[in-house]
Parts: sequence; C-alpha cells; structure tokens
Amino acid sequence: MSINNFFKEIDSIIARDPAAGSRWGVIFLYPSFHAMIFYKIGNAFWRYNLKFLARLIMHFARIFTGIEIHPGAKIGSNFFMDHGLGIVIGETTEIGENVTIYQGVTLGGIMPSIESDSQRNQKRHPTIGNNVIIGSGAQILGSITVGDYARIGANSVVSKDVPSNVTVAGVPAREFARSAEKQNFKPYGVSVSDTDPREKTLNLLLKKVENLEKKIRIIEKKNNKTKT
Repeated sequence: MSINNFFKEIDSIIARDPAAGSRWGVIFLYPSFHAMIFYKIGNAFWRYNLKFLARLIMHFARIFTGIEIHPGAKIGSNFFMDHGLGIVIGETTEIGENVTIYQGVTLGGIMPSIESDSQRNQKRHPTIGNNVIIGSGAQILGSITVGDYARIGANSVVSKDVPSNVTVAGVPAREFARSAEKQNFKPYGVSVSDTDPREKTLNLLLKKVENLEKKIRIIEKKNNKTKT
C-alpha cells in the first residue's frame, strides 16, 4: 500500500465517524484499521497459496480485534467497520469500495456444515457493491448481491438480492425506500426519514375509511331528515 492510499483510508474513516478525532487516533485506537492491516497481510499469503499462515494471521487478528475476516475474502478500498466487534466475513465474500458496516454484522453462508465437501470452491457468501451501509447486527446470508448505494437496516436478515439505491430492513428484509440518485453517506443503515411502505399504504387506507365513514354519516343524516 502506498503512503497516499494509507492516509486516504484513514481519512475515509474520519469522514464517516464523528468520534474519530485525528489520524493518530485512528491508527492507534481503531480495531477496524488494525483488522484491515492484518487482512492485507493475510490476503497476500492466501493469494500465494500459503493458506495456513494466512489463516493463522487472521486468527490472531480475531483475538486482537474481535473481528473475524477470512483471508480469502475480497475487500475493496476505504472499507470501514465502525466499532467492529463481532463482525464475521466469510471466505467467498466480495466487498466493493467505500463500504461501511457496523458491529455484529455477518456476511455468511446458508448451507449446513454437514455438506461442507460439496461447498468447497463454491461461491457461498454475499457480494457487496460500492458505497453500501450495513447496520449493526444485520445478517447478509448466501451467495446474493447487494447493489451499489444500498442500505441495510440494523438486525435485518437478508437472504435475497438487494437492488442498487434501495433501503431494506426487517426479518426477513423488505424494501423501505428507493432512491434514483446516488446518496451521500448516511450512517446507521436506516435514517429517521425512512418509512415502511406498508405503513404508508395502511395510513392511506385508514384515511380512505375515515372519509367513507364521514360520507355515510352525512347520507344517514339526510335519510333521517327525509323520513321525519
């Protein structure tokens, strides 16, 4: 890694975390930064087929940071794991650029371990696009794709593809919002302004029912007057 890229990654963390006071703070105090240093070394060993050493390095990284990254995963630039504790990233995971994930996130598989022989050298883990935000505790499972600028709400379980520029949340995850434009970084996966589309539909139906009830009362009053 060049010096420019080194500082660029540090600055990308500062830009996304208001708690980051300085470059020195990121270098010495951020588990995400430490885990990625271990990963870059482990991944280099993995690509040279020194897989035991690669796994050993990432084993120490897990002990040191509380973050588990398989050295075979493919991770783009400016990747940030905010807090980081409990994050698990599987072997065949692919992560794009400028991705942010929070603590407790799993990028894992869905197949049972009893069929492990048939799963070797197979794509088992998700592909995450560029500029994606994944909220804390979310589980992204299986060989699925999360599109660019997508956002995953906290504690969501995602087992189907997520289109670009879409916000999903829930168990199982469903669409909450959609944007036709590339959005700037918004922390925590789902913002206060995001509203469940089902809730919107129910509110519209309730308003229609209220209007119908008002019309019925008006008609009843007219009928009562004509009878008297």
